Amino acid sequence: MTNPEVALFMLGLFIFLVLLGFPIAFTLLAMGVGFGWYAYHQGGIESFSDIFNNNIFYLLNQNTYSVMENPTLVAIPLFLFMGYIVERANIVDKLFFSLYMAARNLPGSLAIAALLTCAVFSTASGIVGAVVTLMGLLAFPAMANANYNKSFASGVICAGGTLGILIPPSIMLIVYSAIADLSPLRLYAAAVFPGLLLAGLYIVYVIMRVWITPSLAPKPSMDDVPPPREIYWNLMVSFVPLTVLIALVLGSILGGLATPPEAAAMGALGGLVLAALYRSLTWEKVKESVFLTAKATAMVCWLFVGSWTFASVFSYLGGHDLISDWVTGMDLKPWQFLVLAQIIIFLLGWPLEWSEILIIFVPIFLPMLEVFGVNPYFFAMLVALNLQTSFLTPPMAMSAYYLKGVLKKQIELMEIFKGIMPYLGIVILTMVLMYQFPAIALWLPDYLFGTYIP
Repeated sequence: MTNPEVALFMLGLFIFLVLLGFPIAFTLLAMGVGFGWYAYHQGGIESFSDIFNNNIFYLLNQNTYSVMENPTLVAIPLFLFMGYIVERANIVDKLFFSLYMAARNLPGSLAIAALLTCAVFSTASGIVGAVVTLMGLLAFPAMANANYNKSFASGVICAGGTLGILIPPSIMLIVYSAIADLSPLRLYAAAVFPGLLLAGLYIVYVIMRVWITPSLAPKPSMDDVPPPREIYWNLMVSFVPLTVLIALVLGSILGGLATPPEAAAMGALGGLVLAALYRSLTWEKVKESVFLTAKATAMVCWLFVGSWTFASVFSYLGGHDLISDWVTGMDLKPWQFLVLAQIIIFLLGWPLEWSEILIIFVPIFLPMLEVFGVNPYFFAMLVALNLQTSFLTPPMAMSAYYLKGVLKKQIELMEIFKGIMPYLGIVILTMVLMYQFPAIALWLPDYLFGTYIP
């Protein structure tokens, strides 16, 4: 039953309910079933059993089965477990202190150490909430004690914490590969240089900002600096093991030696080994990690089931065709299409999180890529960069709320919002640079796997 007006009403009602605070996964599921029952309705209802004689229930069953059997998604719980077990191994606090000491002569050394720690821990975790929360407890008090500007310090933590959804091995890229039917290996390779570029620009911004306004981040007292030998030793025992683990996981994927689920399993085992080596592997911590992994995985799976059901009904009602016809009817050039798509995704980041944007709205643009001659992996990297903003744009800047949740009365929410605004500009600058120089995203996958042919 094609009814584009109902599809648009369905979409608007979903956004409204999300803004009211309803759980996203089950809101998607309920609306998919409700509007789907209307869309797939075959005729009159003569008995109670006829209520359930509707193809929407078959679709729901098939979507649930498809999610549970998807081999790519097996990597999600394994990467999550690796992140949670590493978090509880007390490696991150040692890493942060060591990086701070190593960068002590640079302007804003604590902020630089926080960004580097976020980048390294994000690659091991991929969980924005976990990274921001942990760094809020670890780095913010250290910066506050060093008389750093609170807004400046909070911006560093919020921006650094979001890097995990871009830098491989990223859970977001696994989700994207399942949605767009793209190779996760190529996506990982395409994300390496954009992720490093964004992290590098963050660090350059911090150095330049502190150099211009030194009062934002006073230099550390030399009395607090341990001997160089102790600094290098701490760096070796905290930075090297974790980066070696990440390099092995990512290298095995990019080198074609293992699939993402296999590499994730190796990473989970490596996380357990690291925790044991640091003598922090306890039964309690393993149980906590397993529980948090199961909780996060269940959320992702039900989000997939709900969003795929919602998207199927939305498309069946004619919503996708309506938007596609509207865009293609504008007679846009490829660069204009890219700009329009990214503006829409950026605006959606205000009320929505990356998962809803990725699973519901990105599929609307995917069929148009061939029409405009856009490389799907290049488009994926633009989207991946853009999705950083979904964590940083008020009023639904989730990284700000994660940080506020652990800092409570130590800082006001508006101070955090003020601190993260410059990083939005840096994300947009990175997108512009990548558009001007597509090789930033495409050179490595083409080098490793050959030139992409649609």
